[in-house]
Amino acid sequence: MIRDFDESEIDPLAVGAWILGTGGGGSPYLAQLNLKKLYKDGKRVKLMDPLALDDDDAVAVVSKMGAPLVGQERLVDPAHLARAMQLMEEFTGRKFRAVMSVEIGGGNALSPFLAGAMLDIPVIDADAMGRAYPEAQMTSFAIGDLPMYPLTLVDCRDNEAIVAKAASWKWMERISGSTSATCKAPRTGKEVKEWGVLHTVTKATSLGRAVLEARAAHSDPIDAVLAHEKGKVLFKGKISDVDRTT
Repeated sequence: MIRDFDESEIDPLAVGAWILGTGGGGSPYLAQLNLKKLYKDGKRVKLMDPLALDDDDAVAVVSKMGAPLVGQERLVDPAHLARAMQLMEEFTGRKFRAVMSVEIGGGNALSPFLAGAMLDIPVIDADAMGRAYPEAQMTSFAIGDLPMYPLTLVDCRDNEAIVAKAASWKWMERISGSTSATCKAPRTGKEVKEWGVLHTVTKATSLGRAVLEARAAHSDPIDAVLAHEKGKVLFKGKISDVDRTT
């Protein structure tokens, strides 16, 4: 229930993350390049089935926070994600068994892979959204009313912060809003199995592979997505104008 995540799966995961982001979550491209560089340097990542977690295992939940557009200018170093996890371990006194993403859509789908490669711990095949949502109070862990703190943050200037307590999920989101690498409140294996959205890394990778295979065959990638997900076309249209005024 733990397997090697092969380098050939990086591109399909990135494509699948784009699709599951449903327009949100930012671009996976920079994280995709970072992960390929880590693999080129000899780093590797293992993917772990969430059902293999023991109930008392400690699981890190990592993400890059801030506006996606800003994140293209203020890059988050993979070392910052790893440091946010280490800071959480130092604060809580617990050693992480594995790491997972807060959202499988967009750029954060690859965040745990960057941290996992840096720290040599497995990535959990799960997330807390099943797609991409703008804020932390929209996660399945928030729906489960699980504790939202502590939280650790490391930014591009190597500033580090620990949020020991927050009044609510919404306040936790407001406090941590910037361009930074974060480690959310640690989750237990039991919490991940009960409240996580399971096997979404596998879903994203499989979905992305279907699109890449369709492109290679010069067939319609939309048809490939529909066939893969047993979906239906609701309507077709053409964007003729975009009004950006408010």
